Amino acid sequence: MSAAKERMADVIQSQPEDATYEEILRELAFEQMIASGLKDSREGSKISNDEMKRRIGEWQK
Repeated sequence: MSAAKERMADVIQSQPEDATYEEILRELAFEQMIASGLKDSREGSKISNDEMKRRIGEWQK
């Protein structure tokens, strides 16, 4: 089994027995967002809070 499938299975197994399909999908999506953010951080593909504030300020003009 691939690492991705193993992680998905772990997330699914960690859910309560009465978890709904939507709740499981939300947890899987959250897991992916965390993994993606950590990968970006490791690769230096991130910006500071100050830079983001500046960019948002430009969008609001």
